[in-house]
Amino acid sequence: MGRKMIAVFIFVFIFYVSVNIAECFAELKCVDAEGEAVIVNSDVPSAKAEATARAKWSAIEQAVGVEVKAQSVVQNMTLVDDAISKQIRGVISNFKELAKETRKDTFWVRINACVEPLKARDAVSSLALNNSIAVFIPAKKPKVVKEMEEIHKTPYGKTERSGLATKDEYDETNILSENLIGRLTEQGYTVIDVAPTHALEAQEIENAVKSGNFLTVRSLMYKFLSNILLIGKIDYTISTRKGQDIGYGISMPFNNVTVRLTYRIVTRDNTGKTIILTAGTEEGKGMAMNVEDAAANGLKDLSAKLIPVVLDKVGQYIKGIAKKVQIKVSGVSDINTNFEVKEVLQHLAWVTNVEEKGIGEFTLSYPENPIYLANSISQKGNFQIVNFSPDSITVKYQK
Repeated sequence: MGRKMIAVFIFVFIFYVSVNIAECFAELKCVDAEGEAVIVNSDVPSAKAEATARAKWSAIEQAVGVEVKAQSVVQNMTLVDDAISKQIRGVISNFKELAKETRKDTFWVRINACVEPLKARDAVSSLALNNSIAVFIPAKKPKVVKEMEEIHKTPYGKTERSGLATKDEYDETNILSENLIGRLTEQGYTVIDVAPTHALEAQEIENAVKSGNFLTVRSLMYKFLSNILLIGKIDYTISTRKGQDIGYGISMPFNNVTVRLTYRIVTRDNTGKTIILTAGTEEGKGMAMNVEDAAANGLKDLSAKLIPVVLDKVGQYIKGIAKKVQIKVSGVSDINTNFEVKEVLQHLAWVTNVEEKGIGEFTLSYPENPIYLANSISQKGNFQIVNFSPDSITVKYQK
């Protein structure tokens, strides 16, 4: 009897392990990807290692299905390679080299890599921009199909003409979203209009807003390397139609349309948990001879009310998450040179404050991943990155 029990236990254990292994492999996504790196001082092995790392990162981006590539955000990909090298080891279970080639001063490689999508999303999200805002606010609007003249007598004996046959349409790029994106861009934010990518349909957004579906929200953040998402939907009501009796024998001379927006601004904390920065509703009213023009005027009125609210909430959030980064600059020997370096640092994108700590030593307030700060510094011709860490950057300055 004891032997039978042991046999059953072993069978169950093997079955359980095999099922879990099968599930793990089922989750893997294997893709082909390419990478290229510059050969420095004839060091081909180092160039090959760098090219392979970039090919692995490209495979990760394919597995996640990102719309914004890391290389388009960070020009100095060597810094990215250093920053994500630890994450790559856990994301790619295995890979094999398909082809390689030395091309003049560069080394090129193509690989097939098997990626774990769940871990890949976490790796990609580590490069998401705090000041990057993904915007998707589809607007439901009326489309006049047929205009009818219904001539009848009002209770006051006056002839009334009215009657429209309309149907609903979704306008994913509309007056509100365009005005909002324009103002956010003016404020220095990186704004991504989700609508042209067809990453989501308007109906999905409507359902996500109604149900609080944060899976949809997180998916958009992964795709667009963004840590802030403004998601909402716009509906409308034709309050009164042109020609409609409004009492005392008076007919309405215009179409009066009310548009209402339900929205949320969400972000993520360090653990990836979704946080709602703000949520609410706004409405605008518009009048015009044409019902479509009235709806457009309502969107303009809505824009004027919403944009200040969004700018305030996003601005407070960005200011609140700014971190201190220590910058040590070698090659600075006098006060004038120190002032020149400080001037350059103050004009870097997203730097909110620069404090002098001594000759060649500065503390910067920076709301982004420090890798972007290192990238910005390296783009300046007189600066070379010597060492990089999340809270400290060492730079060499040459006049």
